[in-house]
Amino acid sequence: MNNNNLKYVREELEMTQEELGLVFGVKGSTVAGWENNNDSIPLNKLVKYANNYNYSLDYLTGLSRSNNYLGKFDKLDKSKIGKRIKNIRKKLNLSQQQVADECMISQSTYSGYESGNYLITALVLYTICKNHNLSMDEILK
Repeated sequence: MNNNNLKYVREELEMTQEELGLVFGVKGSTVAGWENNNDSIPLNKLVKYANNYNYSLDYLTGLSRSNNYLGKFDKLDKSKIGKRIKNIRKKLNLSQQQVADECMISQSTYSGYESGNYLITALVLYTICKNHNLSMDEILK
């Protein structure tokens, strides 16, 4: 998430890293890591950010330059999300290995996301969306 808008949004909200960290139950230095791309924000925290402050995931992550907020996200259902990313992969005519390679993860990890065994990470979802011009918001809605 190279050009994320996390810092810009936090400053727009007139919050410090420490204050935002309290909202997410993390230290201010963790928020700094998210903002500076030294660490990847967990998907559940990214969705909480979007829900709390009415921002789209695409805007927060830098996939979009405008905030096209679609409304609050429901609880993240790893099975539903897995089915969606599987359908997207098939429509793109890609193998699990190809998607795993572009995300720099193992095929077995990616398979675990598709099967709903694990919740996809924000970074992997971002990579898929960035590489294939997709919307994180639409995938998670």
